[in-house]
Amino acid sequence: MKDEKTDFPWWLVALVGIGLWLFYEVWANQIYADVLRTLAKGIWITIAVTLVAYGSACVIGLGLALAGLSRFAVLRQVARFYIEVVRGVPIIVLLLYVAFAAAPALVLAVNWVGGWIGVQPWLTRDFPLIARAVIALTLAYSAFLAEVFRAGLLSVDKGQVEAAMALGLSGWQGFRFVVFPQAFRTILPPLGNDFVAMVKDSSLVSVLGVTDITQLGKVTAAGNFRYFETYNVVALVYLTMTISLSLVLRRVETRLRAKDR
Repeated sequence: MKDEKTDFPWWLVALVGIGLWLFYEVWANQIYADVLRTLAKGIWITIAVTLVAYGSACVIGLGLALAGLSRFAVLRQVARFYIEVVRGVPIIVLLLYVAFAAAPALVLAVNWVGGWIGVQPWLTRDFPLIARAVIALTLAYSAFLAEVFRAGLLSVDKGQVEAAMALGLSGWQGFRFVVFPQAFRTILPPLGNDFVAMVKDSSLVSVLGVTDITQLGKVTAAGNFRYFETYNVVALVYLTMTISLSLVLRRVETRLRAKDR
């Protein structure tokens, strides 16, 4: 089997070539330029949705992983129930459920509580669609990330935990200074993969009318009937974001492996 370090990345050369051709078309062709100018407004929405949802999912996922490894059976069962249910529902279904079922129910609950304390009722339309989309993506990815964190924490030898306790470290200190730094090296690659996947899955928020890249692409194509040019630019933007992230994450992983040697 050929060493990965000696394998020249011809795939990257091909992608760069295609990307340069598309960038030239964007620069030289007025149609491409107009489409890119329109889509640029949605790039920041896509980035914001991805960062907020992924950051929140990491926090919840780590909490679920710790609950799943807890000595308390109730916490373990609740965490496993949540993970299995959420992972079993397609993300787009969860997105629609949160947006059109859970969000109105939450508004009703808030208004019911607010009625007791004299707070003005909250309207369902006041609950922004982008917030519903972020909540749905957070819930979906927290279940997947919980399994990533759990596997990483379990990869740390129990002797490390016992050594931390022997040194007089508390449970939190042992987790912070001993367990998690070692587990992080294991979970970084799958975390990076899920982050790239989140960038792509953020396009699903377009079904709610959130003005991300995909939604603006659909609106633009419906207006100018230039489907080929429009979706070429949409694909180029997503490819630029995901491949750049993949290369950065690969470099980080390489440096971490170099430090371990």
